[in-house]
Amino acid sequence: MEKTAILCIFALWSPGYIFCITGKDPTRNIPFSSRNDGSARGLTNISGVSNYINQLIREGEHQQLDFKYGITDSRKIARTLSAFSNTRGGRLLIGIKDNGNISGVKTEEEYYMLEAAAQMYCRPEISFEVKKWQVNEKTVLEAIIPEAPEKPVLAPTEQGPWKAFIRVNDQNLVAARVILKIWKLENRKHGLSIKYTRKERMLIEWLEKNETITHTQFCRIATLTRDSAENILAHLVVLGVLSMEVGQKQILFRLNAPDEKI
Repeated sequence: MEKTAILCIFALWSPGYIFCITGKDPTRNIPFSSRNDGSARGLTNISGVSNYINQLIREGEHQQLDFKYGITDSRKIARTLSAFSNTRGGRLLIGIKDNGNISGVKTEEEYYMLEAAAQMYCRPEISFEVKKWQVNEKTVLEAIIPEAPEKPVLAPTEQGPWKAFIRVNDQNLVAARVILKIWKLENRKHGLSIKYTRKERMLIEWLEKNETITHTQFCRIATLTRDSAENILAHLVVLGVLSMEVGQKQILFRLNAPDEKI
């Protein structure tokens, strides 16, 4: 048993391997796995690095890519995992400075910090894949976080309460209430419908004359409470009548063309 444990640790930190962490059915379809407190690690050998990491660095940080010099706080990195999971997934390069310079990682600590973030500080815990690359004799970890099949994925804020985060450009932001309502509707197992009242008609007529509308504008023109306006907007987004553009300061809602696919 002791020899097996030593072998697993060696393989975990050997160059040119992929590691998979999953909280769902962890022993299925993994080339090599070992149980450890309910988690599993899958390793698949990969050959060659080419200029893959350098290509990612040239992209710069954006909605689906973030650089980290290192990981020292699992709670903090969990917010990035939450944001990627709640948006369109993404990649986290560890051992890269914000300016794109490769610093590399020197210990296994970053890997275990990621594991703790995904399993202890994400609700529900998330699955991710880690690839280890050698670039200019420096080790870079690439964590690949898929989009969550059901949202939200929560993580602790700096103040303590758990919130859902989203990725906007290269920032992790707390999801607005209307987005939470959209996710709740999307997770429904049965059909969705909405009554077409005077309030909905006012919204559609506004958007036929104006390109976008904000939640605050809709509250004002339709004399609605914040909660009622959010409910209408959320239903129309899920039904495909509206689309939304999420910015750092506000969300813009647009009217979709009749034949536009969501």
